[in-house]
Amino acid sequence: MTLLWIVLFLILIFILFLVIRTMRFKPRKEEAVFDLPVDFDENSAIEHFADMIRIPTISYTDFSLEKDEEFFRFQNYLEKQYPLIHRHGTRRLIGRRGILYHIPGKSSEKTTVLMSHYDVVPVDEAAWSHPPFAGDIEEGMLWGRGTLDTKGTLCAVVESVEHMLKQNFVPKNDLYLSFSGEEETHGDSCPDIVDYFRQNKITPAFVLDEGGAIVEGLFPGISKPFAVIGVGEKGMMDVNFSLKSAGGHASAPPAHSNVGRLAKAICAIEKHPFPLEITSPVAGMFDTLGRHASFAMRLFFANINIFRPLLDRITRKNSGELNAMLRTTTALTKMEGSDAFNVLPPKASFGVNVRYLSTQNQKSILEHYRRIIQDDEIQMKVLFDTGACPDSDFHSDGFKKIKTSIFQTWGDVLVTPYLMMAGSDSRHFSQICPHVYRFSAMMMSAEDRKRIHGNDERISLEEWKRTVAFYIRLVQNC
Repeated sequence: MTLLWIVLFLILIFILFLVIRTMRFKPRKEEAVFDLPVDFDENSAIEHFADMIRIPTISYTDFSLEKDEEFFRFQNYLEKQYPLIHRHGTRRLIGRRGILYHIPGKSSEKTTVLMSHYDVVPVDEAAWSHPPFAGDIEEGMLWGRGTLDTKGTLCAVVESVEHMLKQNFVPKNDLYLSFSGEEETHGDSCPDIVDYFRQNKITPAFVLDEGGAIVEGLFPGISKPFAVIGVGEKGMMDVNFSLKSAGGHASAPPAHSNVGRLAKAICAIEKHPFPLEITSPVAGMFDTLGRHASFAMRLFFANINIFRPLLDRITRKNSGELNAMLRTTTALTKMEGSDAFNVLPPKASFGVNVRYLSTQNQKSILEHYRRIIQDDEIQMKVLFDTGACPDSDFHSDGFKKIKTSIFQTWGDVLVTPYLMMAGSDSRHFSQICPHVYRFSAMMMSAEDRKRIHGNDERISLEEWKRTVAFYIRLVQNC
């Protein structure tokens, strides 16, 4: 009986410990943000935006399918419609499709780089409600490929800079606008631009590219909108697994075919995911949003290390975005065997797409596969590897400027760091700058996010006006 009371007492102490930690896990007080009114020619900006959508700058890995004249037309359009940027700044065409503008500031000490890309992915026109390159405007929505990814931000950037130059504005620090025309195909334009920075010994204070957005309903226990700023980006790697055999007729199959052994390897990969890791960007997100959550969720995130095994089990079972933030993931995407049902393949293979955390690298990933597959005859070949990006500091001056501009534009929202699962050109700037951030300055619903690279991509023009306003404020804050 005494032992039972001791156990109950210890349980009570443990619960009290959790509750006290939860009660102390409160929202931090934000610094006061000064108001920065914005007024610009909205109709002209919308007209320019629609014009950009009407230029079909579709990029392909097979260059022969591309229309070079459309990319030149886009470059010339910028020159025609934004004369002050070209008069006060310097334009350099770098590499195959890179455009780099330099707007001199009062100082070169804390250079800012604003990024975007003007190429878009191919479309299935028959599946669209509006023609993807007509720039149709209906019920306050602009329809077209690139409205979200990412001519919307590119247009907002040049509109903001042109607007400020009309006011005889001189930036506090040098400002660079970096635009690639082959981001979607992992082309060399952005690496070539980064090489220009490196050769000229220019180290940006911070870089801002596409990435997170203002979202709702994605974090348990949070009712208000929050802006997610990517401070890290997972690496991406394609690996091919193959196994050769003598082949032969299917009438006399071996006990263990190469297809069967590869299937066993696939099962091992799915059964043994990479371990859960709470990296700096995710820890920052949990700490920021967890403080604003309901009491039950605050209890969980205030004591995340205690509940870590539970988090591991939940994410492994349910998968999804949260799981992808917390571990290196393997997506099985390709399989190949025999072309005929009655022929044993002399070679079979499958392919995976790996999205890995900054704590992993090619060597550690392949070692993990080798350890769990336990079949040394299966060959692994890495076909593509971006490398993981180092995580950026979310307490830096650059992050604070982005955060301030968000508050000035959207008001009562939360702002949090996060880990971006998709890839972007910003990873190249991570080689020369420790403060690289990823934020698409607009509110995006779950439906909006599904339209990126999908059918019927569109954007609310009322929301896009706030995108322009955000960049006008950011340019002044820098």
